[in-house]
Amino acid sequence: MTKPIQIAVIGSGYVGLVAAVCFAEIGHDVVCVDNDERKVLALESGDTLIHERHLPELLERYRGNKIHFTSNLQEATRASDAIFIAVGTPQAENGNADLSYVEAVACEIARALTSYKVIVEKSTVPVYTNEWIRRAIERNGVARRLFDVVSNPEFLREGTAVQDFLHPDRIVVGADSDAASSLLAAIYAPLTTGAYYARPGAIPGICSSSAPPPLLNTSTKSAEIIKHASNAFLAMKISFINAVSNLCEAADANIEQVARGIGLDNRIGPRFLRPGIGYGGSCFPKDVAAFRSVAEQLGIDFSLLTEVEKINAEQKKRFLSKVRSALWTLRGKRLGVLGLAFKGETDDIRESPAVDMIEMLLAEGCSIAAYDPAAIKRTQHELPASPRLHYVEDAYAAARDADAVLVLTDWREFSALDLKRLHSLMRYPIVVDGRNLFDPQVMHEHGFTYISIGRPAVYPARDLELANRPGA
Repeated sequence: MTKPIQIAVIGSGYVGLVAAVCFAEIGHDVVCVDNDERKVLALESGDTLIHERHLPELLERYRGNKIHFTSNLQEATRASDAIFIAVGTPQAENGNADLSYVEAVACEIARALTSYKVIVEKSTVPVYTNEWIRRAIERNGVARRLFDVVSNPEFLREGTAVQDFLHPDRIVVGADSDAASSLLAAIYAPLTTGAYYARPGAIPGICSSSAPPPLLNTSTKSAEIIKHASNAFLAMKISFINAVSNLCEAADANIEQVARGIGLDNRIGPRFLRPGIGYGGSCFPKDVAAFRSVAEQLGIDFSLLTEVEKINAEQKKRFLSKVRSALWTLRGKRLGVLGLAFKGETDDIRESPAVDMIEMLLAEGCSIAAYDPAAIKRTQHELPASPRLHYVEDAYAAARDADAVLVLTDWREFSALDLKRLHSLMRYPIVVDGRNLFDPQVMHEHGFTYISIGRPAVYPARDLELANRPGA
């Protein structure tokens, strides 16, 4: 194992906390900084505050020894060799990334610099942010020889973030100085040399001691563009397959078969070719908007991304139409909703299509019983319970006396539901599946009217007769 490096991580959200805990896991000494004293106290007591696999056990293993929490940014800066900025970059009204938190952190770091430090952009930021961080620090009177600024974008998926950090496809380091590049190489050496994977108890994943992840050295600007371009491309891939799913519905084809045929092409690959009700979360919506905005500022026509956003928005409207076609009218209908998070295995509801769908259905006059394995508490802050919105303890409670059940998030536990029990609880056995979790033939065998994305709907015999009538 290489010599531990003193690291400060500024921000304890999804990126910051995962990075801090994983740096400790690969052998470094970490202090995680947050200006919210309540979060600091909660983390010190072992509360991860977010739902993420492997995070609770790693936090419990390292808190108080290899990882500490504080609200004192300047003290953490002075004690560290590398300072990773992992604060929020929310989307502003004009589509740009709001970099005010990054700027505030850079200015506070500047007030503590007395010896050479490497400052690392870990937040997702647009190109040229590196230069603005450098400029902000210099404006606060810091000599250029006392710091370098590096771009080290994260490529984490919520729900598998710890594994993604420790088993990355690549590690991108955008550095314009040899000293900064060498320090980042040393930080990631346990991964890039394969030493971590040979260690007993290492978190398992796709990498190994014989096949470690590559370290890609680039300029700072290239690294910044790599992150935004990656997320924009993945969002485009999702919107593309959703557009194809609409074509499949019109042609009475099966999107699952089409997506498999596309994904078997090595040039394309199968990942992110799953149709649904659209992408969401903290990354894709704001990163697509920010990337498009940066292109416009530089005089580049990137209207392709405008179409990606348009398709994503339309997908939710199409799903609402599916629900309406299954029920005829919506006012007064009781719906069971399965899923609130923007994707399965996380409690994040930021830009969640599921939450958007609930708001649209409530506006139509529906009554909703909603369940999610992890995201109910967060959703209640945004959508409090009301006479027409109830949060329930499991999927079966959501289905009880429902006119239809809607699947809005791809939690693994939903695909394992007892379909016979589900059928017996519902007023009408209608399932509108926005994530294609079930096999249409199996749903037909269990007596459901089953409507999914990009696949022919299936009906029980009586409903099939009604569906085939003129005007149905």
